[in-house]
Formats: sequence, structure tokens, C-alpha cells
Amino acid sequence: MMLRTRLLIAQAPLAVALAVVVVITVVTTSALGRAGESILADNYRSVLAAQRMKESIERLDSGALFLVISERERGLALAAEHRPAFERELQVEEQNITEPGEREAASALREAWTRYEADYDALLATTGDLRSRYLEVLQPGFGRVKAAADEILALNQDAMVLKSVHLRRRSEFVQTVLVVGVLAALVLGLLASAALSSRALRPIAVLGQSVRRLGQGDYAARMRIPDGAGSEISQLASDFNAMAESLQRYRDSSLGELLEAQLAAQATIDSLPDPVIVFDATGKVTNANRAAEHILGIRASDGNLSAAPPAVRERVDRMRGEVLAGAPTVQPRGFEDALVVESSDGNRALLPRANPVSSDEGQLLGVTVVLQDITRVRRFDELKDDLVATVAHEFRTPLTSLRMAIHLLAEQSVGPLNEKQLDLIGAAREECERLQGIVDDLLDLARIRSGRLELHPREISTELMLEQARQAARDGSEQRHVPVDLEIQPGAELVTADPDRIDLALSNLLTNAVRHGPPGRPVRVRALRKDGGVRIEVQDDGPGIAPEYQPRLFEKFYRIPGSAPGGAGLGLSIVRDVVEAHGGKVGVESAPGAGAVFWIELPDQQASVGGAQASA
Repeated sequence: MMLRTRLLIAQAPLAVALAVVVVITVVTTSALGRAGESILADNYRSVLAAQRMKESIERLDSGALFLVISERERGLALAAEHRPAFERELQVEEQNITEPGEREAASALREAWTRYEADYDALLATTGDLRSRYLEVLQPGFGRVKAAADEILALNQDAMVLKSVHLRRRSEFVQTVLVVGVLAALVLGLLASAALSSRALRPIAVLGQSVRRLGQGDYAARMRIPDGAGSEISQLASDFNAMAESLQRYRDSSLGELLEAQLAAQATIDSLPDPVIVFDATGKVTNANRAAEHILGIRASDGNLSAAPPAVRERVDRMRGEVLAGAPTVQPRGFEDALVVESSDGNRALLPRANPVSSDEGQLLGVTVVLQDITRVRRFDELKDDLVATVAHEFRTPLTSLRMAIHLLAEQSVGPLNEKQLDLIGAAREECERLQGIVDDLLDLARIRSGRLELHPREISTELMLEQARQAARDGSEQRHVPVDLEIQPGAELVTADPDRIDLALSNLLTNAVRHGPPGRPVRVRALRKDGGVRIEVQDDGPGIAPEYQPRLFEKFYRIPGSAPGGAGLGLSIVRDVVEAHGGKVGVESAPGAGAVFWIELPDQQASVGGAQASA
């Protein structure tokens, strides 16, 4: 039997149940409809007749009153109209006796009406005192007729109310029976259909077990279907067994070994705790490990980064584009390039780096982007910054006392010193000043890194700003005989910056340039207009910097191997942080033996602490 036929038969009980539900619904609806029609047929006509008779008797009474007040024509007109109408409705009532006691009430009404007609005819024939005749005879007859009509009306209305209550109760009972019948039919139909469907689909379950075994690597799994399972299932089992045999042969071949190597490589990538994303040469995502899926929501099946957080998507897209455009590698500058990503485990700091994937012939095949999880390392760095800031702050007070004591000794305020003693005090004084500079740098760096550096940018004179920086480096310049030349090109006369903070950055640049410049050769400071802002270059003729050291020059505590002692390696880090806080950029251009050019770029528009804008 065909599987489709077996499934159709399995649905037959449910169809029968639905048919039973339809029959029950039709029967109950018809019964309720007939009960409602019975109320209308039995009582509504009697109620309508009683109301019309009451209206007619009232009009006849009004006609009698017209006769009393000598409006005979109007009274006769009302009598001619409503006496036949009352008689018609009374006959209708007499022919529609439906309730117990209604026949007696109709007979009483007929008797009262006959007597009232006789009294009414007598009133019409009277020529004397009509008023007395009306009050003594006709009005009491009017009351009797109206009371008899009211009794018939009340009798039928009460019957309608009782029938409505009975109908409501019957409706509730029928509704209960209907709900129970429907539920019973559906439950029985579903149970029968489920049993038949399970029996019909049992071969599919067998197939599922075989597929799972095959997916777990058991290529010897075969599907065995009993007779009578259906031609489609038998054909499917045959095809599955053929596929399993092919996979087993494939696994035993060299291609199978290649597949296992690929799976091993994928397992290796998946075992990495850091997100790894692989792109092909067109920029499409071809692979992503489990960490990328768990932390960033990126799946290789999507083929793109649409599920990644916007900041991650933008950075990775840019790095991928740079590598595909020919960059040998894209490395982060430091922890400041880390991306903060929200995940179920809390915020993570990821440091991205991109490397090309090339063939043995050097052909670019794609790009691999690794987002190193530096959450713990970054936290340790923050703890280190806190420790350094605390130590520097604690050094400040005793260092101040030490400097004051050395100053008093150098000035011989506590007594004369010989020449040897003065030399020692001078050396101590220089070292104290150097230590004070390191402490100040540490405190400045701590304020910048903690976000407590307040900037209030405004438009200032470039010449005045550079002159203040030159004065700050004046002592070293005069001692080493390294003059500082200033050049301000047209368009760069004004710059937008916080004067105090930018002076700190420029002073560090000039101090470094003077320290490394050869005596007698000037340090050249140039300000020029560039890219919607002002670029300031500090150029020296020193020994230059090798390319391998340049990427780390702006890191904290970094000193070029073999460089002369002095400083703690914080000056350029402070320069970078101050400039970037202004929304600007820093950089260096140098080569061994060719001096160095350190530059900063400050944009024309920058946000102040309160969110205001300063514009050039």
C-alpha cells in the first residue's frame, strides 16, 4: 500500500469525528430554532391581538367622550373605525387558544365586549343626559373589557417568559451535550488517527535511527524495512542503503582521509576560545568557529556579518577590505583598539587582527580575522594602571619634601657646603626633578585613562600655543644647544584645542625631539592646514627610529632597546591619549639615520565635556 494512502486512511477517524461534530451541531441548532419559533407561533399573535384590542377599546372610550361633549361626528367616526377592529382581534384571540386558562379569559372578554357593545349602542340612541349615562354604564364596561384584555395579555406574556427560561435551560443543556460530544469525538478521532499514523510512519522512525547512526560515523548502518511498508518507503530504504555503501567506500578512499583532515581542522578552529572568522577572496564568510557563533552570533551558513554587533561588523569589514586590498596584515595598536561586546557571560573585550590566507604560489585566497579575547588581560592592565597611579600619588608628598630639603641644601640655607658636596647635591637635585617629572607623567596618564581628563576646547592662536611649548622645553634646548624653530603656514593660524592639555602633549614632543637631536641642529616645528584641521609636525635630525619599533612607540612604558637612559616611556603615550581625546590622530615618520617627524592632527570641531561643540 502506498504511504500516501496509509496516511489518508490514518486521517479517516479524524474526518469521521468532524462529521459527527457537524451532525450534532446541525441537530441541536435545528432543535433550538424550532423552540424559538414555537414561542412566536403560540403566544406572539395573542399578545399582539390583546394590545390591539386595548388600543381599540381606548379609542372607543374616546369616541364616547366625544359624544358626551357634543362632538358626535368625531365620536361616530372613532366608533365606526374601532368596533370592527376590536371584533377582528377578538376573533383572532378566540382562534389562538394555546395556554391553560386562556379559553376562560377569552370567554370573559367576549362577554364583557358584548355587554359593552350593547351599552355603547344605548349611548348612541340616548338623546338626554349623555354624561350620566357614560359615567354610570359605559365607563364601568370599558374597565371590564380592558381588564379582560389585560388578563389575556399577561397570560401570554407570562407564558413567553416561562418558555424563554425553559428554552435557555434547554440551550445550556444542549450546549453542554454539544461540548462533551465534540470533545469526545475529537479525542477519539485524534487517538485513532495518531495510532494509525504512528503505525504508518514507523518505517520513517527506523530510517531516522539509521540516519543518526550514519551521522555518528557508523557507515555500516543499513535500513531494514518489513514487508508491507509501502513502495515509497522501500524505495527510500534502498536509496539510503546505497548511499551508506557509497559513503563507506568514500571513507575508505583517499578523499575520505582528506575529509577527516578537514573535519579535524574545523574541530581545531572550534576548540579555540577566541572568535575566528574566515573570508574568501570575494569577502564572503566561509567559516566561523563556535566562539564566533556564541559571542558574536556569526554563522558560516549566513555568508555575511549581518548578525554581528554593529561595531564589530564595521571594524571587521574595514580590516577585511584592507587585507583584500593588499595589506600584508592588520594589527591593533594596543588595548585601545579593543571592541567591547555584550554576551551572556558579560561584557567581553575583543582585540581584532586580520591576516591574509595565501596559496603556495602567493595567490590571495581569503582573509582570517581573529578577535582575541583580552577581557582578563585588559582588567589586569586596568589594575596595573590603578596601582601605578596609587604609587605615584603616594610618592608625591615625600618627593616634595625631599625636593625642598635638597633645595635648601643647594642654597646653603642650613650651612656652607664644599664643592664636592655641592656637586652631589646638584646630581640629587637633577634626579629628583627627573623623578618628579615621571610622577607627574604617571598622574596625568592615570587621569586620562580613567576618563577624568576634562577637555574644554576653544579656538586659540597656533603661534601662542607653540611658543608656550617651546618655553616649556627651553631648559633642555639651551643645555643641549638645540634651538627650536617655529613655522606657521597660511590657514593654520588658529587651532581648536584645550590649551592646558594640548600644551602637555606638545611639550612632551618638543622635549623628546630636543633630547634626541644633535647639538647645533635645530628642531623644526611646523603647523599647516590639512583635512579639515591643523597638523603640527615636530622634526629632529636625530638617529631615527627603525621601522620595527615604530608601532609600539606610543605604548605605555615602552623604550626603544639601546636608547639613552632618561624618562619612563610615558611621554608619547600621554601625547597619544591627549590628542585622541581631542578627536585627533598621532603618528611618526622615520628611518634609521634620517631623523624623525612626529605629527599630530587636531580637527576643527570637538566635543567638550558637557557635550557642547567648539568649532574653528
